[in-house]
Amino acid sequence: MNSKTISIKELIESGNPPEILFWIGCAGSYDERYKKVTKSFIKILNELNIHYGVLGKEEGCTGDPARRAGNEYLFQMQAINNINLLNTYNVKKIVTACPHCFNTIKNEYPALGGEYKVQHHSEFLEELINEGKIKIKKSKEKITYHDSCYLGRANNIYSAPRKVIDSLKSELIEMKRNKQNGLCCGAGGAQMFKEAEKGKKSINIERIEEAINSGATTIASACPFCLTMMSDGIKEKNQEENIKTKDIVEILAENIKSKKQN
Repeated sequence: MNSKTISIKELIESGNPPEILFWIGCAGSYDERYKKVTKSFIKILNELNIHYGVLGKEEGCTGDPARRAGNEYLFQMQAINNINLLNTYNVKKIVTACPHCFNTIKNEYPALGGEYKVQHHSEFLEELINEGKIKIKKSKEKITYHDSCYLGRANNIYSAPRKVIDSLKSELIEMKRNKQNGLCCGAGGAQMFKEAEKGKKSINIERIEEAINSGATTIASACPFCLTMMSDGIKEKNQEENIKTKDIVEILAENIKSKKQN
């Protein structure tokens, strides 16, 4: 992914354990669109000289899709394999860009012996902004933010992603349904892997119509599932020329001032 991206195994073997483990997740590793989000986050980590490591090929699925689809046996197999690996490396702090990975590792792994400090990338970025470590150029985008269910209602994280957007000094336009009353993108609970019902408006189209009506030029999200559903909705409504879909870290990376500019 990047010449400075080093596996936690290599770092530990060299006697230089990382401050954080960046948990990339299945989407961030394999989905072509979401790989761009991974690269944007890595760009910021490298720009700020944050000492991090990744599991690389050793990273497995957290088991979230299996549990949501009702396969508890597969979930526990995947979870325990990951926990044994994380504990072997004595991991203390994990940052991930996926709310599903975040929710599972933070709230469900402790019951199986995996206790770590877990942050979603929006929380981590908010801390960096509050500490003055990230210098931002002003963005001219009109942004509306779509709340992820697993980040918002499941973990009550609403201000962190908005703080990231506010740091851009751009115009944040809230959709009619937002925060606690936000509408699901339609992917949760393993629903994105199912075929849409014929003759019915899908949830992501209903949500996209709200975004279009907001007058925003960019739909920001902080979840790979949400980004996929929002992007698909924009394509279906033929609005690709008018509205862009981005993760909050992509917008931040596009507008970050490098140390050479400071």
